[in-house]
Amino acid sequence: MKLTEHLENSKDTLFSMEILPPLKGQGVESIYKTIDELKEFNPAFIDVTYHREEYTFKKHPNGLLEKRSTKKRPGTVGICAAIKYKYDIEAIPHLICGGFTKEETENALIDLNFLGIDNVLALRGDPIKTERAFTPEPDGHNYTTDLIKQIVDMNNGVYMDEELSNPISSDFCIGVAGYPEKHFEAPNMKSDLKYLKKKIEEGADYIVTQMFFNNKHYFDFVKLCRDEGITVPIIPGLKTITTKSQLNVLPRFFHLEIPEELSDEIEKCKTKEEVNAVGVEWGVQQAKELIEFGVPCLHYYTMGRAKTTKKILEQIF
Repeated sequence: MKLTEHLENSKDTLFSMEILPPLKGQGVESIYKTIDELKEFNPAFIDVTYHREEYTFKKHPNGLLEKRSTKKRPGTVGICAAIKYKYDIEAIPHLICGGFTKEETENALIDLNFLGIDNVLALRGDPIKTERAFTPEPDGHNYTTDLIKQIVDMNNGVYMDEELSNPISSDFCIGVAGYPEKHFEAPNMKSDLKYLKKKIEEGADYIVTQMFFNNKHYFDFVKLCRDEGITVPIIPGLKTITTKSQLNVLPRFFHLEIPEELSDEIEKCKTKEEVNAVGVEWGVQQAKELIEFGVPCLHYYTMGRAKTTKKILEQIF
């Protein structure tokens, strides 16, 4: 079922989550453990992230360096299929520009269509660690809008090979990312919203936001989107702070603000348990306020850790 249909058919705020594929060489049991701990809250969908290749250099005895490509967390499509058929929960794979040619993207979409996966989250993806800026694959997509166009083309039965005889049409529901505090590469919010609107005009059906800790950023973002004529559902992305180090790590990596009130309370904590308690309490109040606002779904970035998310959900559902 399309995610937008889930949202339309529900009178109450839904719950969803994002998970990471396990590291290469590890089993899928850790994924199942996270889902088992949270399935009582009836997740409407589960996002599965996609991690592109990284490069390492191996030094040989002769002093020469060999460049090697590896994917640390493969298996996104397989995990989506496993979730869908083990739990009967909609699994949504991230589909990114980086690391894919257009043909590889088309083949991935064909596989997903065969598996009965109805939703995809279209993203540009981040630069790899050895790049200063995002660089697309040769014959790959540089922008999310181009990726969306390719998905929409397949939904209309248009493939790269124009000589195909009576190709079937897919019917993917397409999600995109939104940034309540502005994407770090955008010069200002007005510019960021212009490109977000273009994604919707190209065929995106819903928005999932980057995590935030101050609900005002989300409320302001929704208003700005509506003022720009963006009418699709906007799902808030949420995370619970569980360690003091995240006060520095999250702003640095995700370019977001942590409210003074929250950071002050966490700084007072002397143990990890106290940090967890503060994070959960903040998360509960944040969720209650969002539900009162009328959000269609609460989307949690679990990072493979279900316990703190479960403590929040127990108090709001």
